[in-house]
Amino acid sequence: MSDVSTLDVSQQMPSSSAARDFFLRASQEISKIFVGQEELVTTALIALVSGGHVLIEGVPGLGKTLFVKTLGRVTGCQFGRIQFTADLMPSDVTGAPIFDMKQQDFRFRPGPVFTQLLLADEINRSPAKTHAALLEIMQESCVTIDGVTHSVPAPFLVFATQNPLESEGTYSLPEAQLDRFMFKAMVDYPSEEEEARVLEMHSRRVDISELLRSEVQQVCDAEAILKLIDEVASVRVEEKLLQYINRIVRSTRKWPMFHLGASPRAGLSLVQGARALAAFRGRDFAVPDDVIEIVLPTLRHRIVLGAEAEVEGVQIDNELLTVLKTIDVPRV
Repeated sequence: MSDVSTLDVSQQMPSSSAARDFFLRASQEISKIFVGQEELVTTALIALVSGGHVLIEGVPGLGKTLFVKTLGRVTGCQFGRIQFTADLMPSDVTGAPIFDMKQQDFRFRPGPVFTQLLLADEINRSPAKTHAALLEIMQESCVTIDGVTHSVPAPFLVFATQNPLESEGTYSLPEAQLDRFMFKAMVDYPSEEEEARVLEMHSRRVDISELLRSEVQQVCDAEAILKLIDEVASVRVEEKLLQYINRIVRSTRKWPMFHLGASPRAGLSLVQGARALAAFRGRDFAVPDDVIEIVLPTLRHRIVLGAEAEVEGVQIDNELLTVLKTIDVPRV
């Protein structure tokens, strides 16, 4: 069984593919500006070629915004940001009709959500009605205003950052919205060596936008990403592996420490993520290790601990690893 706490798909494989080349080049360019956080980098690139969204949790100051900006530069995608606050309204996210004095009629003014890489910064600082504005967009990639549907550009990927719930002035995201995120990446403090590199790279007062233009190369564009999505979708997943994923998901619903287990959407995310990891490794078929390595970011935000487990201080990641050890790994 692989070490599920580390996502590392940079290992050399005998074959090659456009997806693998994209991953290696994108990771290299991102590392010029953004230091460490391998789980975040890998899950973001998987979600990008799988049509998913990523929830990023960590304390302020760890570079979450810088990462999304860097990814936008590397992929050549449009970048947009919404700073979520307690008084943010749904129309501030989606846009709203405004009255055109020349035409004497209302016309739709698109909101900041009409972009390709959307950073929803500190999403848990806004109330539920504002969270709800993102639900249709994340699921359907479109916005409906006054009965008219407006599509957002493709590819469309939401990066929502949140501070730990212990922070002052935060709201707990509803389960319905959490389930729409393909992954939840945990961003922790860097190691001593990584933090020293951050100080060396970013201690000078250099404009980040200029630094991105001068140091980071664009490796693809939106059209290339759409082709990668088609390539990843063609990766084979054997019946035994589908059954393995099904057993993992269903086991979370019976586990005594969990009050709420994973939904069928979690299984779909595991399948799509395994396909992307296989493609990043230059394979046209997925294996159990691909599934095992993304179990934690795929399931940790979809699980609700029972009351006793919370009182005992049980960690969801540790409990998921225990669940995983009880399930036989198939030979594929």
